[in-house]
Amino acid sequence: MPAVGFVRYVGEHEEERAVPGGGGRVVPGLEVLARRRPRWLRDRRIGLLMHQASVTRRLESARDVLHRLCGSRLTALFGPQHGIAGEQQDNMVESPHATDGRLGIPVFSLYSETRSPTPDMLRHIDTLVVDLQDVGTRVYTFEWTTALALEACAAAGTPVVVLDRPNPLGGLAVEGNVIRPGYESFIGLYPVPMRHGLTLGEMARLVNERRRARTGAPPCDLTVIPMEGWRRRMRFADTGLPWVLPSPNMPTPDTAAVYPGQVLLEGTNLSEGRGTTRPFEVWGAPYLDTAAVRERFARRRLPGVVLRDHDFQPTFHKWSGEVCRGFQLHVTDPDGYRPYLTTLALLQDVVALHRDRFAWKQPPYEYVTDRLPIDVLGGDPAVREAIESGADLRALAATWRREIRAFEKEVAPLLLYGER
Repeated sequence: MPAVGFVRYVGEHEEERAVPGGGGRVVPGLEVLARRRPRWLRDRRIGLLMHQASVTRRLESARDVLHRLCGSRLTALFGPQHGIAGEQQDNMVESPHATDGRLGIPVFSLYSETRSPTPDMLRHIDTLVVDLQDVGTRVYTFEWTTALALEACAAAGTPVVVLDRPNPLGGLAVEGNVIRPGYESFIGLYPVPMRHGLTLGEMARLVNERRRARTGAPPCDLTVIPMEGWRRRMRFADTGLPWVLPSPNMPTPDTAAVYPGQVLLEGTNLSEGRGTTRPFEVWGAPYLDTAAVRERFARRRLPGVVLRDHDFQPTFHKWSGEVCRGFQLHVTDPDGYRPYLTTLALLQDVVALHRDRFAWKQPPYEYVTDRLPIDVLGGDPAVREAIESGADLRALAATWRREIRAFEKEVAPLLLYGER
């Protein structure tokens, strides 16, 4: 397999830029780092931001890899939402700080009283290494945990190294609106489309550049270690990598495929399938008239997805213990399927049929107390208003094309794996 260089990025400055070449299986940035053993691993105190999906192709944890490479210079671990081991099931369930039982080093939770590394935390380390499996959707918090870490490390003068991993949705398709001013939150700190088509390393470069442009402050000393063998056309099944659920309700790559749309159900009284074995693919409510929903949705002729009737009884979360009438989404054409538009259409149909029973979830949601969760998720109240009014969703999506083109133009110089 051809060699790949590290990408060092500080504002406009890049050194040793290289794009992985060749075909075959994908090698994550973690393994590229382990093979290269750069000098800074030998003379700096290392902190590692990770979770349970931070593994090699042989399922060795990033913690163990870094400990083998650094020994006692691995001095702190950091965990994102759901905990460093993915043990916290639900949203807005904070994880406490802890001590790693085997290494005896501190484990700092970045989903606790703070979502950003504090100066006290950063005093334990000289460099922060980030290895998180993201899912290519704006509202998934790992990319914003990384963004807040970049901001904190820039202020502290602490270098950051991101070990890149695949976007399981691929890197070609971009879909959805960007966040409107005033609707920024921990599930969207910067205006990017719902399905953005970036890897975590590319998102880190975008955040670093936007921070520099917005504040005029020096950017973070950021190095991205690319994968080998990844192509923008690849979905997760093409990578040859094992799937480890990055959060408790992301059990399979199929979940990730529907998530850019189905996550909107978190802002409603519809079950998004939490409490089942197929969250986000399975959805519904006790009041749902499935035959009527299926008939209305079929008239839309949206590509790439089939609704299969599926009743279920959640074991926890919304409608726990009650039988929900609903569906499982089956993606039949990943290239044609538009997850965001599809779920907007489904919500519009449910609202039209069940105005007496359907309801928007009330705050709080991900630390936002003054806006409806659906508006926080969509990043724009016009999305909710279009659902409620029955507006032409294809026309609404057409209004997003200009901002999508502007986004693609902005990120083009920051891409690590070829053009879109």
